[in-house]
Amino acid sequence: MNYDHILIRYGEMTLKRNNRKIFVNQLHENVRAKLHDFPDIKVKANRDRMYILLNGTDPEPILEKCKDVFGISSFSLAIKADNEVDAIKEAALYALENSNAKTFKVTTKRINKDFPIGSQDLNQILGGHLLTNTEGFTVNVHEPDVEIVVEIRSEATFVTSTRIEGAGGLPVGSSGRTLLLLSGGIDSPVAGYLTMKRGVKLEVIHFHSPPFTNERAKQKVLDLVRRLTEFGHTIQVHMIPFTNLQQKIHRDIPHGYSMTVMRRMMLRISEAVAKKRDILSLTTGESLGQVASQTMESMHAINAVSAYPVLRPLIAMDKLDIIPISKQIGTYDISVLPYEDCCTIFIPNAPKTKPRLEKVEFFENQLELEEDFQEALLQMETIEITPNQVEEFQDLF
Repeated sequence: MNYDHILIRYGEMTLKRNNRKIFVNQLHENVRAKLHDFPDIKVKANRDRMYILLNGTDPEPILEKCKDVFGISSFSLAIKADNEVDAIKEAALYALENSNAKTFKVTTKRINKDFPIGSQDLNQILGGHLLTNTEGFTVNVHEPDVEIVVEIRSEATFVTSTRIEGAGGLPVGSSGRTLLLLSGGIDSPVAGYLTMKRGVKLEVIHFHSPPFTNERAKQKVLDLVRRLTEFGHTIQVHMIPFTNLQQKIHRDIPHGYSMTVMRRMMLRISEAVAKKRDILSLTTGESLGQVASQTMESMHAINAVSAYPVLRPLIAMDKLDIIPISKQIGTYDISVLPYEDCCTIFIPNAPKTKPRLEKVEFFENQLELEEDFQEALLQMETIEITPNQVEEFQDLF
């Protein structure tokens, strides 16, 4: 007798009714991809549960990896037993004896209504069996050290004694794709993480301005993306050379408006990449009022260049909300590395917090930015990031 399965519970996915199969299939695919380094395991899914058959594999590293998979509400080590009382007794006894508990309770969930014994009756049968065959344990139905949960299903009974909280949310890939504008700071990786939690698959766009930004700043972005891959799949990163556009904007646009124009150009380029990639939205790490470019007036002036929906999962958060999440997901220590990105160079001393759209458009029209815009797209470099490797891909434009 041993723990031979990991039982996975779906949570929010159970509300999807007729569409649940789509979400279950996506989660099944994501779990298999996450556990590809464990060749002996088997992953099976049905409408209500997913099961990982361990086949003798050490469960601890698998449990750790399951914590990062969106769509999993909770999971437990489980013993699979036949739908017979004696087999269930044996599994429950093993679960109790291999816990660190002194008090316990038994909870039976009789999903298979053809099982001949009711839930309350089986609780008493199993509780009596455990007390008779162990020493030092007592029953506490209100605050037990361990709860032995018995799920009787049509295919088998699963006995668990621990419950580990999962990442929640929806399976990555079940809600389409977005293009994340990733700067390398604290906010945008958290925005990417929260967007993935809603089932959205990421691609990333990053603007760099060599020689004002260096290779370490570029590597920092790739390291952030690599961390984000731990919560989903492979992520493609589109690197945009922004030097010519940024220098021209800094030189020829009144300094109060240069930040607004720069952000508009970034959004225009991002939209062009998204269209090329058949992506339907953009995502940013903007938080309302946090900096000059994130006031209501600034966002209105910047958004005017694009008809694409812009997802802003951090819009109502401040740094006190965002930093703990960045530490939790492992991006904070990377984000605070002191390598400048293009958003931190050429910063005007007094950027407009309430830019007027007609003025922004007037200043832009005085410049000839289209050639530089197209050149930036032509020079785009695309890099594919997985949890284990980095591969360069051919330019898409």
